[in-house]
Amino acid sequence: MGTTFSQFFPPAPTLTEANLPSQKGKVFIVTGGASGVGLELCTLLYHAGGKVYLAGRSEPNAQAAISRIKSQRPSSSSSSSTNQDPHPGSITFLPLSLDDLTTIKPAVTTFTTLESRLDILFNNAGVSLPPRGSLSAQGHELQIATNCLGPYLFTQLLLPTLLRTAETSPSGSVRVIWTSSIAVDATAPPGGLIMSELHPNNLPSSQQRNYLNSKTGNWFLAARLAQQAGKRKRKRKRKRPNVNGRSGRGVLSLTQNPGNLKTNLLRHSPWLLGFLTSPLLYQAKMGAYTNLYAGLSEDLNLDEHGGAYVVPWGRLHPGPRRDLTEALKDGGEGGTGRAREFEEWCEVRVRGFR
Repeated sequence: MGTTFSQFFPPAPTLTEANLPSQKGKVFIVTGGASGVGLELCTLLYHAGGKVYLAGRSEPNAQAAISRIKSQRPSSSSSSSTNQDPHPGSITFLPLSLDDLTTIKPAVTTFTTLESRLDILFNNAGVSLPPRGSLSAQGHELQIATNCLGPYLFTQLLLPTLLRTAETSPSGSVRVIWTSSIAVDATAPPGGLIMSELHPNNLPSSQQRNYLNSKTGNWFLAARLAQQAGKRKRKRKRKRPNVNGRSGRGVLSLTQNPGNLKTNLLRHSPWLLGFLTSPLLYQAKMGAYTNLYAGLSEDLNLDEHGGAYVVPWGRLHPGPRRDLTEALKDGGEGGTGRAREFEEWCEVRVRGFR
């Protein structure tokens, strides 16, 4: 309970615009970047000199967000920091509808035509508590589709670019950041999720439960990607010591709970829920700080933090539930293999769209 309580009342962030180093030369994708946490994150990265791709469904909304970002001046603390690049970066709209798997591959093709590297993918976009019965373009429950299936396929198709970038980058600096929720800690069933609840004929009637399953699924996918892409393999033994920290060949994948925030993610929530939780909600920018830590903190590394869980406003989860950490491991590792089972479930449903 203390761990959950600390996510409602977190300590101050340690990585903000005040001490964010220049991101010049780095390429980022932020899904859902036109509003909320994504908008704030794009703003921070752009004003730090990064090359940002704002991925989303609506071009008018994205272009309005881009105009707003470009018109903003960095905060005084940011502009006075000696670490900040005095010149902003660039920001470009990338069309992407995560609830329609047919749009994923074209979005990746558009990106890879323009860029040869990708330093960090922020899987930020999501949907919460839509009207009961809401489905994706392919007929999947909307929250699982938007929060898991779409990001899973998007990440897998971008993985070759991420791995190539890791080859020439400092170890652990190329990352994929997934988005979970405090609900995982507080209300996930033993083992994280019940696979039978993903079947179309057995979907929970509670949209809160479907949302919970999708957010638990995000942690599972983060851990599975860490297993898939986080191992640093060398083709031959090095005769000379590595220089500049560039062991490469690995992508650091982890998830984060951005925090309890005032964003349009809650637009479908019952009004009473919004009223009761309002005193516990923070501005969206605080969630962007959580993402900054997960994506850019040098405290995190490939050897120790693949599949890790970051909590507000940028710190490692102090005590994840044992049943959930066991679900991340396969049976041969002393776990239950539930994360692998969920990943395989996702793969079957996206395979035809690769």
